[in-house]
Amino acid sequence: MKIENVADLQVLVHTARGGTLTAAARALGMTPAAASAALKRLETQLGSRLFERSTRAMRLTTQGQILLDYANRAFELLAEGESMVAADSGALIGTLRVAAPSDLARNTLLPWFSEFLAAHPGLQLALSVGDRPLDVTRDEVDVALRYGTLADSRLIARPLAQTRPVLCAAPAYLARCGTPATPQDLLQHNCITFDRAGRQHRLWRFAQHGQWTEVRVQGDRGVDDASLAREWAVAGVGIVLKSELDVRQELANGSLLRLLPGWDTEPYPLHALLPSGRFVPQRVRALVDFLALKFAQLLAPA
Repeated sequence: MKIENVADLQVLVHTARGGTLTAAARALGMTPAAASAALKRLETQLGSRLFERSTRAMRLTTQGQILLDYANRAFELLAEGESMVAADSGALIGTLRVAAPSDLARNTLLPWFSEFLAAHPGLQLALSVGDRPLDVTRDEVDVALRYGTLADSRLIARPLAQTRPVLCAAPAYLARCGTPATPQDLLQHNCITFDRAGRQHRLWRFAQHGQWTEVRVQGDRGVDDASLAREWAVAGVGIVLKSELDVRQELANGSLLRLLPGWDTEPYPLHALLPSGRFVPQRVRALVDFLALKFAQLLAPA
């Protein structure tokens, strides 16, 4: 075999993922000089250039892409073997790399994660919280929880909850500005918007008797963190359209009131997204099963 050090392949994988040797070195806990040496060693052993280098980034050559594909498959097989060996011991071990929306993580998931980790002390959680679009494979995430329609067919998606957005505002805002009676009334109100799929979600859709109407709302603030949109609404700043999962506590305690009760909104499902491939580690399967059960219990009719 020409490749003498399999660890050098990790440098290839992380350089392709991060775009630079510096990013690869940081991910692997080594110096950039050591990462550069590992990559040069690979190229010398194979007699092929794996990257086209520039001052800003490194781009895979055709040969580099071929080797990367096989390296990823090799590491996946190794992970599968490790997981099967660990499964024989009856315990889940390893790190769970999870990405979740900001409001869902803070309001719902944190105690569930604590419960799951307490039941499986051999696990560690690496949680990424945010509402930006995520490349599950590139960002090294085992599972991403995401709202909305799925656009990437390369991913495995498991439905966790069927939800719809709820239009709501604080009593103080409604006392000051009035209560909208129709979707068109929202044009006269301060609407709080936040990012969906990397864009401000300003086109709000409502249906009554099977007929849909769209309103392009305006307001004095928008944000890329949906939890802040909820907090602004609770503070009486304006009207917000959010998943019922994210505002259920506020609706229950009266700090937010549901608006336009006679109008429907579009489905806004929650999925667990996993990188495509035949192998999903048992620890990841166990977490997704656990979350699916938790959401089923949470949303079960009283």
